Amino acid sequence: MKILGVIPARYASSRMPGKPIADLLGKPMIWWVYREAKKCPDLSGVVIATDDDRIAAVCERYGMDYVMTSPDHDTPTGRIWEVSTRLDADLYLQIMGDEPLINAEAFALILPRALPQDPYYVAVLTNRMEHPADVIDFSNQKVVTNAAREILMISRSPIPYPKGTLDFEYEKVTGIQLYSKKALAFYHDTPKSLLEKAEENDMMRFVENGHKVHAILSPYKTVSVDTPKDLTLAGEILRERGE
Repeated sequence: MKILGVIPARYASSRMPGKPIADLLGKPMIWWVYREAKKCPDLSGVVIATDDDRIAAVCERYGMDYVMTSPDHDTPTGRIWEVSTRLDADLYLQIMGDEPLINAEAFALILPRALPQDPYYVAVLTNRMEHPADVIDFSNQKVVTNAAREILMISRSPIPYPKGTLDFEYEKVTGIQLYSKKALAFYHDTPKSLLEKAEENDMMRFVENGHKVHAILSPYKTVSVDTPKDLTLAGEILRERGE
């Protein structure tokens, strides 16, 4: 079984242009992600998928494998689909390039030991949210699953609504997601779904069309860097770790 790690990276972030190559303790932010992903022995390789020559130049400078992709993708999943048409693998692990605090040990939670029987296999790591402010933050995409840990709904609103009980814990999706080649082809060939458009979460395209998305709870927390303030926080945490 061949599993390829793919780190999607675009330059044109609306809130923080050039985010993947922003300086983080003397290294581009995406270097920290790539370094951690390379530690995973279950990955057959790791590539950065970008559409920008400036990011490609940084990849060459730091010896990071990369693939140039179309600038027309509006989601990371679309960029990974293009990689799947050019680099063959059984499964593709999406590792977001704006989460420099990822822990490679988290990958063991989502990577299967055998090829899944479902040809449209999709999975995502989730984190429990510990602070009420995180629950109402629309940037955190909350997830509700059934008893088999298959996703029913992903929303930026606090779901489930605590009308009858508070006896549950909120979870959010993370940037670590796994796709089979056939799942990525389905994603590319299928129009955006209604809830996907409303919530701006492309995994809802699978859910709304009857494909299972497996939610796997992870204890490994990370920080998504969307603003310079987030970048400063990530730097402080890395210094505390002795990096």
